[in-house]
Amino acid sequence: MLTLTENAQKAVSRFIAGAEESVTGLRIGVSGGGCSGFQYTMALEKDSESGDTVLDFGDIKVFVDETSAPLLSGVRVDFLDGLEGSGFKFENPNATKSCGCGSSFSC
Repeated sequence: MLTLTENAQKAVSRFIAGAEESVTGLRIGVSGGGCSGFQYTMALEKDSESGDTVLDFGDIKVFVDETSAPLLSGVRVDFLDGLEGSGFKFENPNATKSCGCGSSFSC
């Protein structure tokens, strides 16, 4: 399944702590779209849904739906913070092609 780097875990913890509503974890998924066919999705969630895989990273829970799980197998999620901006970066060993922005891919 996917992994979160230490930087990604710290960023997710900050986002959860700053959420206006009660949040249990982070949902990471894949949906159709983007310039390469699939795009990554991320959202803070109150709870997991039926059929989700729930991954624990210390105090952080990550929810992955059963359709996205095979496409996220082996994916490494990092968080970069630099002069050119900040954001999550996905490293997907299953991707045969990805776009320049790094948020969409194809298999």
